[in-house]
Amino acid sequence: MMLRRRERRVPISALPLLHLVPNILTILGLCAGLTAIRYALDGRYELAVTLIGAAVVLDGLDGRSARMLNLTSKLGAELDSLADFLSFGVAPAILTYLWTLHGVRGIGWAVAMLFATCCALRLARFNTELEVPDRPRWTHSFFTGIPAPAAAGLALTPMIMSFVVGDGWPRSWLLNAAFLVFVAAMMVSRVPTFSIKRIRVEPHMVLPTLLIASVVIAGLVVETWLTLSVIGLLYLGSIPFSVLSARRLSRDEAVSAPAPVDSAESGPAAAEERVVTLGPRQQRPG
Repeated sequence: MMLRRRERRVPISALPLLHLVPNILTILGLCAGLTAIRYALDGRYELAVTLIGAAVVLDGLDGRSARMLNLTSKLGAELDSLADFLSFGVAPAILTYLWTLHGVRGIGWAVAMLFATCCALRLARFNTELEVPDRPRWTHSFFTGIPAPAAAGLALTPMIMSFVVGDGWPRSWLLNAAFLVFVAAMMVSRVPTFSIKRIRVEPHMVLPTLLIASVVIAGLVVETWLTLSVIGLLYLGSIPFSVLSARRLSRDEAVSAPAPVDSAESGPAAAEERVVTLGPRQQRPG
């Protein structure tokens, strides 16, 4: 009788609950974006926009917690991209379509699909650029195009403004379609935009920065929609300045970069010639 070999099972050690925190935050953000669509179907747009704002906050927390706990993984990165596509690509497009673009039917749906598609392309490009080595140093302070969370906020800016001034010109389908097309193009563009994660505060600017942050927080508590509208417009206004800053840093880095050495002139003969031309006190020891 032949003996059957027992299959060797590799034991899987249990993971601490703390290791699951980043992925849990990502899933919460995904659920917030999906629930925003549900409330938009019910016509409760203020609550829907609030949930997308919660998804933006959770998107920032999951990446920060993963880096702090040193728990970055391929699974987390893929899950984060899928959650971002739903919360910042699909949800804003559907909210805007249900709010105003449904009045022009085919055109409105085409614009909504364009926004969602550009968000998917932007996230795919972002994931591939993370693996590109030897990127110029100045690019670390900028995003390439508008990031997905900021794009979701900009796409919903007319809706947010309507919560302040009422339905009227903010609900114009032409204005909202133009906003969606512009933001969609900016997501997949090569235009550099400021990265808040890389901003460094000088010591003498710490107190003014805290003061400005206090004013913003107070505005969000007292006049939430008005403050968010102002933030969206200020972000739009910062794009030309980010382009100029990126060009200046690129020029400075190009000027400060060491000149390449010709390989034909870097051999032993060239080295001997350089030693001969040096002064007596500068000659290398033999």
